[in-house]
Amino acid sequence: FAADYISLGIREPVYEVVEVKANGSVSTEKISRRQLLKSSGLRLRDTRSVDPSLWLMNSMPSLLVREQAILLNLGSLRAIAMHERVLIFNYNSPGGKVFLELLRPRLNPRNINGGPAMPFQLEVVEAALLSRIQRLERRLMHVEPRVAALLEVLPNRLTGDVLEQLRLSKQSLVELGSRAGDLKQMLIDLLEDPHEIRRICIMGRNCTLDKVSDDMECAVPLEKQVAEEEEEEIEMLLENYLQRCESCHGQAERLLDSAREMEDSIAVNLSSRRLEVSRVELLLQVGTFCVAVGALIA
Repeated sequence: FAADYISLGIREPVYEVVEVKANGSVSTEKISRRQLLKSSGLRLRDTRSVDPSLWLMNSMPSLLVREQAILLNLGSLRAIAMHERVLIFNYNSPGGKVFLELLRPRLNPRNINGGPAMPFQLEVVEAALLSRIQRLERRLMHVEPRVAALLEVLPNRLTGDVLEQLRLSKQSLVELGSRAGDLKQMLIDLLEDPHEIRRICIMGRNCTLDKVSDDMECAVPLEKQVAEEEEEEIEMLLENYLQRCESCHGQAERLLDSAREMEDSIAVNLSSRRLEVSRVELLLQVGTFCVAVGALIA
């Protein structure tokens, strides 16, 4: 693989990533693409969804499950979760910082009740979804009061500043609704594909999926029972974040509809004012014509 790069005269890409292990240790390292593919068991085409250099081409959120890794592409968060560690690209981005803040406290060998914690890859997936949902909800909480204040002022107060604030708020709502809608569709697609959920459950275990029935087959019966329980937990987890995402998306769409209705009301108001101005102009023209006729007769 490296020889192909050398023969073509292409420098092999090197990524600077933050590695978080299951025990909570965090380190920054540089890893080449060849080392990344070798350690994660991925193929070259798999890394396109998390490659920071291709962020313009891969703006849609995605959660790809492979045999040994889960690839996360959620906004500015790009990460590869494996059985005992996760590699975070663009760790200085807002999404990467929030993800790290949420993930590190969760890496506790015991939960609050004293029972075993969830598998590491599930902790990573939940922290990634939670960080993305929280960012969308915070943006909604920031935009909603501004839109409510504008709806109270308009259409009685038509000034340039107020109309500009309405335009910016509408632009923010369009962007927020688009991102929340994309994330909602990703969660729906994942919930409708039980095969992908089962692949997450058997990761790191001596289990396989039957190609015909898609049932889990494990060497140890206890592992199969644990994997089936994790499958239910994953579905409940995805359903929870899907509801939060739908709530955020629905509220953004309602605010956007209110802003659009206000724009229509403003347009009607301005049209009414233009008709009044045209009426006055017509009266002035008629008056001018009458005066001109009188002057002509004189």
